[in-house]
Amino acid sequence: MGIDIIFKIAAIGILTAMINTILKKSDKDEIATLSTLAGLILVLLIVLDMLVQLFDTIKALFAF
Repeated sequence: MGIDIIFKIAAIGILTAMINTILKKSDKDEIATLSTLAGLILVLLIVLDMLVQLFDTIKALFAF
């Protein structure tokens, strides 16, 4: 769980930006906004999973 997470988030961001640009050029602004929102939600889920792992590690560290 190191730099690969950063690469995943960056890849999702790049793909989302590309899809957004393509959809906006073809006059599908609503779908472009939804695709951007989907990319954001996906990244937030990845970060949330990392936070859960962090809190589990901290709880295990201070468990007696």
